[in-house]
Amino acid sequence: MKTKEKFNNLPHFIKADKIKVPALIILVLLLLIVILTFIADWKIGIGITLLCIGVVWFISYSSDYLIDETNQYISDLSYRIKKGEQEAMIKMPIGILLYNKEEEVQWMNPYLMKYFGKRDILGRKIKVIDAELYQLFHQSQDNEMRRVKWGDHYFEMIIQDDIGVVYLMDITEYAKIEEKYKDEKFVFGNIIVDNYDEAVQSMNDRKKSNVNNYLTNQLTNWANLNNVFLKRVDDDRFIAITNKRSLKKIEENNFDIINQIRERTYKQNFPLTLSMGFSYEKTFEQTNFKQVAKLAQSNLELALARGGDQVVVRAENEDARFYGGKTNPMEKRTRIRARMISQALEELIIHSDKVIIMGHSFPDMDVVGSCLGIRKISQMNNREAWIVLDPQQFSNDVNRIMQEIDKDPLIAKRIISPDQARELVSPQTLIVMVDVHRPSMTAAPALLKLSKKIVVLDHHRRGQEFPDNPVLVYMEPYASSTSELITELFEYQSNDVDAINKIEATAMLAGIIVDTRNFSLRTGSRTFDAASYLQSNGADTVLIQKSLKEDLDTYLLRSHLLSSMEFVNGNLAIVSGEDDKVYNTVVAAQTADTMLSMESVDASFVVTKRQDGRIGISARSLGQYNVQTVMEKLGGGGHLSNAATQIENATVKEVVGMLKEVINPNKVKEGE
Repeated sequence: MKTKEKFNNLPHFIKADKIKVPALIILVLLLLIVILTFIADWKIGIGITLLCIGVVWFISYSSDYLIDETNQYISDLSYRIKKGEQEAMIKMPIGILLYNKEEEVQWMNPYLMKYFGKRDILGRKIKVIDAELYQLFHQSQDNEMRRVKWGDHYFEMIIQDDIGVVYLMDITEYAKIEEKYKDEKFVFGNIIVDNYDEAVQSMNDRKKSNVNNYLTNQLTNWANLNNVFLKRVDDDRFIAITNKRSLKKIEENNFDIINQIRERTYKQNFPLTLSMGFSYEKTFEQTNFKQVAKLAQSNLELALARGGDQVVVRAENEDARFYGGKTNPMEKRTRIRARMISQALEELIIHSDKVIIMGHSFPDMDVVGSCLGIRKISQMNNREAWIVLDPQQFSNDVNRIMQEIDKDPLIAKRIISPDQARELVSPQTLIVMVDVHRPSMTAAPALLKLSKKIVVLDHHRRGQEFPDNPVLVYMEPYASSTSELITELFEYQSNDVDAINKIEATAMLAGIIVDTRNFSLRTGSRTFDAASYLQSNGADTVLIQKSLKEDLDTYLLRSHLLSSMEFVNGNLAIVSGEDDKVYNTVVAAQTADTMLSMESVDASFVVTKRQDGRIGISARSLGQYNVQTVMEKLGGGGHLSNAATQIENATVKEVVGMLKEVINPNKVKEGE
C-alpha cells in the first residue's frame, strides 16, 4: 500500500502507458518462457521459475528505491523553484506591480518600491499614487514591450492586463549612453551671407574691412557661445561643425543669430542677411561625412530658394525644420539670370519631342497665364505643346477667361485633360510645371513619373516636396507671380517671329493682377516692366475686369463667411464655413483678402470645405505675420503674406482647432 502511494506521487509521465505497456509485455513473456520450459523439462522449469521470482523481487526492490529517490528529487526541485521565484520577485532588479480591475495596487516588490520612497502605496489607485505612471500605464498595449521615461529614469515596460501585472526594467544607464551617443553625433553646416556683394560693392576698402570684421566677430561670438567650430572659407561663406547637443540648444533659441545680424546691420546702414543649412547623421551607423556635407549644402540651397534670411535643418529621410524667414524677400534676380534661364529653356524645348505644361490643381489666373506663356515659347521654337487642365476644377473667373481662350482654335485644341496627356508623354517629352513645385499638387502627378525631363517655374518659396532631379529650376520667391517670370523670358528668345497675341497677353496680365491684388502686394519694378510689356502686346484690362467680376451668390457667400469672424491673439482673424457646405477656393481667397482691409486685422485665415472634400485654409497677411510658416506646419506652404493648405479626413471645426494650436500667441508672430 505504501509503494502504491509512492507510485501515485510520481509525475504523470513516469506512469504513462508508454512505460506500463512495455513492462506488462515483459512480464507476459517471462510467464510464457516459464511455461515453455516446464513443458520441455520440469527441472529446468523450476530453475527458471526461481530465477524469474528473483528477478521480479529485485525489480520490485529497485523500483521502490527509484520511487523514493524520484519523489525526493521532485520535492527538492519544487521547493528550490518556488524559493527561486520568491527570491526573484523580491530581489531581481525588475520592478513588479500587481493590480486589480479597479487599478488599485495589490502588491509591489521591494525593487520597485524604492522608486516611490516612503509613500503609502498598497490599496490605492495608480492614478492617485502617480499621475505620470498612470498615463504611461494607459499608453502601453497588452504584452508589448516599450521604452518609457518615468521621472528621471528610463524603463522597458510590459503590461499583462489579463493577470494584472506590470513589469518595469530600469535601463536608465543604457538610455543615457544612447542619449550621449546621439548628442555627440556630427553636425555640419553651411552659412552664406545672402547679399554680401550688393552690400559692399559701393564701399571703400576701409568700410568693407569694417563690415568683414563685424560679421566675423558676431558669428565667432555666437559660435563660441554655442560650442561651434566656425571657419570662413570665402568673403560671404562659412562652414560650421558642432554636435547634436549644441544644435539642439541653437534650435531652442531659434537661431537668433540671423535676427541679430539682420537687425544690427540694418541700423548701421549696411543690411545683411544670413542663410544656413545644417545636417547630421540620424542613424546609429558610422557617420557618412560626405553625405552629411552634401545634405547640408542641399539644405542651404533650399533656404536660398525660399528667399534667404532663414535656416533649414534636416537629416536624411527627415522633415526639414525652418527658422527665420521673417522678412519679405528682396528683389534680387537679375536680367542675366533671366536670360540664362530663357536660353536654357529654349535648348530643352528644341531637344524634346513635345512639351506638356501643367500647373497646380484647381488652377487660378496665374496658372492659366503661365501655361499660355510657355505654350507660346514652345511654338516659337517649333515644338508642339499641350496644356493640361481639368475643366471640373475651374472657378468662375477662370471659366470666364477660358471661354475667351476657346475662341482661339489654335490654343483651344492644345488644352487637354490629364487622361489625354498620359497617352502623349514619352521619355523625351519635356514636362513644365508652372506656379507649383510640389508634385502632389499638380493637375496630373502621374505624368511626372513618365518622363525624366522636368522643368520647374514657380514664384513660391520652396518646400520639402520637390520633383526628383529636374533638368531646370527657376524659382524666384520675390517675383509677384509666375506669369511675371515667364513674361521676362520672351525678351531673350532667339526666335521672336510669332509675337504673343492678345488673349495670351491678357491671361498673363490677369495672373499678375490677381497675385498682386491689383499691384498692391509683392510688387517690384520688374512687375511693372512685365505688365508694361503685356500691355504693349494687346492685353485687355477691360476683359480682365469682366473675368474677375463676381456674381451675387459669391458676394453673399463671402458675407456669410465674414459673419463668423473671430479674433485670436488680438489681431489674427479666423472665419470658418460649415461642414456640409462646399465653398469655392476663390471665394475663400477673396474672403481672406477682404478681411485684411478691415481695421485691426493683421492676418486672416479662412477655413472651408473644398470641392474635393478636403478642408482648405487660405491665409493672408500684410507682412507683419509670416503665414507661410504657419501653413507649412499644417502641410501647406506659399509666401510670407499669402499661403494655403489642404487637410484630409478632418472637419472644419477640427481644422480650426489645429490652426489655433499652431498660431500660438507666443510663436505665431513673424512665423517664429
